[in-house]
Amino acid sequence: MKILIATDTYPKQLNGVSRVLDKTESELSARGHEVKIVSADDFTNFPWPGYKEIKIAVFPARKAARIIEQFSPDAIHIMSEGPVGWAVRGYCIRNNLRFTTSWLSRLSEYVSIRYKIPLKWLHGLLRRFHNAAAQTMVTTAGMTAEARALGIARVTRWRRGVELDKFRPVETTLFQGLTRPIMLNVGRVAVEKSLEKFLSLELAGTKVIVGDGPQLKALKRKFPEVLYLGVKEGEELTECYSAADVFVFPSLTDTFGLVNLESLACGLPVAAYPVTGPKDIIGDAPVGALDSNLQVAIEKALLLDRADCVAHARTYSWDLATEDFISNLVPVSVVEALPVDG
Repeated sequence: MKILIATDTYPKQLNGVSRVLDKTESELSARGHEVKIVSADDFTNFPWPGYKEIKIAVFPARKAARIIEQFSPDAIHIMSEGPVGWAVRGYCIRNNLRFTTSWLSRLSEYVSIRYKIPLKWLHGLLRRFHNAAAQTMVTTAGMTAEARALGIARVTRWRRGVELDKFRPVETTLFQGLTRPIMLNVGRVAVEKSLEKFLSLELAGTKVIVGDGPQLKALKRKFPEVLYLGVKEGEELTECYSAADVFVFPSLTDTFGLVNLESLACGLPVAAYPVTGPKDIIGDAPVGALDSNLQVAIEKALLLDRADCVAHARTYSWDLATEDFISNLVPVSVVEALPVDG
């Protein structure tokens, strides 16, 4: 198939959605499909204030139409609800083309927190966006329930995988000399990740933050005792996971948290709140501890067997995840128009 994927998270950005897109593109190409990614990079754009790594496309509708017509896709998938996503959605509706969408991040919650916009309004836009699609893909059973509760009509699962050849236990002396236990967090350093809930805990050991983002400078000022390593990729990131004693994931808003799978694949148990994402990944498996008291979760996770973590991560396959994606796609042509909410 010729598959067009529209995203406002451009492919080389360091976040979970971008990683999923990169891996899905390579898996689809390996199966012989032709993939065209339409992102903010294809248009005049500017950095989102406070999130310079995120690009916002400016008036992308006309050029997006040209790209779609030139590529002539067999299937269209929209991964985000930003300007690029809305532009491609609009083109499909105007031309009576079927398409699918993903609900992969709590963009509504992030915007509401940052700009004080009523969440009810943003959820209304979310429903309008996704209910025009033939299907909306979500990652977990928890997100399926949430999507239906919000009024998103046609929901299906798109599972996740982890790169087991890249993320695996390795021998390293990376944190040698630091006070144990080593408590690690990896990801975007932003207010919606709730890192202050983790860093403000009075715990013996060393807290390590890997990543960059708009809150980094403020956290460095407030918590100077924390070790901040910046962005790490490839083998350096694998060493960070392998050398730590527990992975701490304090986010209350992530829909999945791919970093949790990466840490487990390296033998690192997870401590998190009992919310969507960690609950779906960990479940009842002895590979992490979920507790409304994050300190208790950390203390419990430190007692877990690293071998169990690796075994659990191996149940997540990118091959199966890609098959989910392919089977969820729909042909662009239709006999009759789908109803559009709003």
